[in-house]
Amino acid sequence: MAAISLEVHGIVQGGGFRYMTKILADQIGVTGKVLNKNDGSVYIEAQGDPEKLSAFIEGIKASPTPAGRVDRVILKSIPENSYTRFSVVYM
Repeated sequence: MAAISLEVHGIVQGGGFRYMTKILADQIGVTGKVLNKNDGSVYIEAQGDPEKLSAFIEGIKASPTPAGRVDRVILKSIPENSYTRFSVVYM
């Protein structure tokens, strides 16, 4: 299993991006969390099999919602967490 974080920039707030990210994660089978940041970006942590993570990353880069537009993704490897599902975090 591997774990990553993604900082997603573009038109990624206010159009269902977090909810569609959750649906994408559930369909692919990765666990983690997604939340809006104060700077207008979205922060994601995801973990799972490397093949599933690759598919998830590609889905995020393509924008999981038609109302969104991803301009830039900052991807980092992170330590594994104890996620049992994928969650939308409200702040």
